Amino acid sequence: MAVTIKRVSSQKELKKFIRFNYEFYKDNPYSVPDLFDDMMGTFSPKKNAAFEFCEADYFLALRDDKIVGRVAAIINHRANETWNTKTVRFGWIDFIDDDEVSCALIDAVKEWGRERGMEDMEGPLGFTDLDAEGMLVEGFNELSTMATIYNYPYYPEHMERMGMEKSADWVEMKIYIPEEIPEKHKRIAEIIRKKYNLHIRKLTSKREVMRSGVAHDIFRLINESYAPLFGFSRMTERQIDHYVHSYVPVLDLRMVTIVENEQNEIVAVGVSMPSLSRALQKAKGKLLPFGWFHLLKTLFWKRPEVLDLLLVGVRPDYQGKGVNALLFTDLIPVYQKLGYKYAESNPELETNDKVQNQWQYFKTEQHKRRRCYKCKL
Repeated sequence: MAVTIKRVSSQKELKKFIRFNYEFYKDNPYSVPDLFDDMMGTFSPKKNAAFEFCEADYFLALRDDKIVGRVAAIINHRANETWNTKTVRFGWIDFIDDDEVSCALIDAVKEWGRERGMEDMEGPLGFTDLDAEGMLVEGFNELSTMATIYNYPYYPEHMERMGMEKSADWVEMKIYIPEEIPEKHKRIAEIIRKKYNLHIRKLTSKREVMRSGVAHDIFRLINESYAPLFGFSRMTERQIDHYVHSYVPVLDLRMVTIVENEQNEIVAVGVSMPSLSRALQKAKGKLLPFGWFHLLKTLFWKRPEVLDLLLVGVRPDYQGKGVNALLFTDLIPVYQKLGYKYAESNPELETNDKVQNQWQYFKTEQHKRRRCYKCKL
């Protein structure tokens, strides 16, 4: 049977769009499902603040009335203005191992983009840089994280057969927690602290975090520090407000470290949390009836041996000066006390030398790589 492409036009079809991924990977030991309600919010113009500067449509590939693939077509107008491009993004792409299906999905995004005056296509990308991005090209036998996409090994093969080229690569690292803070690392941290009159600030009350506005300031710092990175578009205040109310309630504040200067301005931040990968697998995309239990158990009662480095940001005028050493000199004893063995870096641009260099004093293992593909329309 021929492949038919259908644009999602109802809540019922959107639910099918989301659930296709769950069904497609339900027996895969490495895939980590998103929470269904979170995905519904992400794809909703009423709930996702990114729609202030994005537009999107979602497509299903059908064969004999059965869903065999899906893809989102997105235009981030703010990113296009920032980078002076006319790019349509494809994201949340899944498909059976059939060239007719993958080509039909990509063609649907291309046509959608052309109709809106776009000239290039890139993906997988989300609405913004804080959505999962990049197609896995190495590390198919490694457990995914809650912030990343898992895909079968044949996905990149399909992209390459369609003539798509590499636009950017991200690498992911295992960073092993040392038994002791490396001596050279401690010396650098102390030199930097004195040279720039910096100090560590630890947060102790989530209520105070919300009331004081420090959480919002952290995301404003991320806006500054991530600005030069591939495809980044600045978060709006509404987006920042959403992330603050999503993340702060589940954070262990011991695993959050802030570096401030003598004016008490935030110049660097490190935010980490227990890996939720296994808990999300057990939850199977649902908080009810028992998904919430698996998540809370991981967050507050029985921590895994793995932690996720969610956000590490340094203000541009302090980048390349060794400020990261202060963050990890403070955090390593916390990780040791809580029993963590290693951290997942999550995706880091392979061209971002400043980020790559911060791990030089640690035992590391590059275990995953993901790619953004591009082509002309």
